[in-house]
Amino acid sequence: MANILITGGTGLVGQALIPKLLEKGYKVSILSRKSNQRKDIQTFLWDVNNNEIDDKALKGIDFIIHLAGAGVAEKRWSKKRKQEILDSRVKSTQLLFDKVKELKIPLKGFITASGTGYYGNITTDIIFKENDKTANDFLGTVCKEWEKTALQFETLRIDTSIVRTGVVLSEKGGALSKMITPIITPLGSGKQFMPWIHIEDLCKIYTEIIEGKITGTFNAVAPEHHTNFSFSKILAKKFGRPFLKIGIPAFLLKLFFGKMAVILLKGSRVSSQKLIDNGFGFNFPSLNKALTELSNK
Repeated sequence: MANILITGGTGLVGQALIPKLLEKGYKVSILSRKSNQRKDIQTFLWDVNNNEIDDKALKGIDFIIHLAGAGVAEKRWSKKRKQEILDSRVKSTQLLFDKVKELKIPLKGFITASGTGYYGNITTDIIFKENDKTANDFLGTVCKEWEKTALQFETLRIDTSIVRTGVVLSEKGGALSKMITPIITPLGSGKQFMPWIHIEDLCKIYTEIIEGKITGTFNAVAPEHHTNFSFSKILAKKFGRPFLKIGIPAFLLKLFFGKMAVILLKGSRVSSQKLIDNGFGFNFPSLNKALTELSNK
């Protein structure tokens, strides 16, 4: 079975993905800034800021799954924070590429996360597909530079896949836990779309890339589209919370979150048709099914 190295292994996606890979018989190790992050798998150290990585982490590796990156919604977007968000993705990817090239590691594949922010924080009638252009805004620029750096692996004749991920729904942390408030209400106008995906389907995308069933750039979003209003209404019903139709005013969100509020107030539809056309089957294609499963955990 393949030997897989994961960055960001202690994050939301990594914590869900690692057990699934282990169950399938894969050997998994992680890169981390701290030692002994997990007792069940081997941890190697790296320091992106100082351009350092333990060479032993890459020996015998078949796949790298790159999930590391500073949280986009964790802090207000100061100039310093925006640089951290960009550097944590681009510099870490560059470090991995440089080391793989230097050590001549014969990877079977490099798989990196990206975001649906690639298409921009706008609300429009367009349903974005993988071949659409990147947006000329902060997150669009971050994703563009992130993916550009990752695609260098193709120059080494290494299969490179990019997973542009929407809002990940999981019972363990992430966005969903912040949405389940005592009273659930839309944000702003509620007309902005929310590309979303169940954590199980996201993990399935990564495993199917490793298994060679799919490869390339994919939008990791469910096929069912929802506005913030319709999403909030279904969420309230599934988790037994009151639903208040009047949304939280946009000016309050901007006051509280600053420039970061744009990711709450804007959003477009994103297509998952390429995944479907490549034979991928969603376990949770509808929000109703996804939230029913998560609310029962």
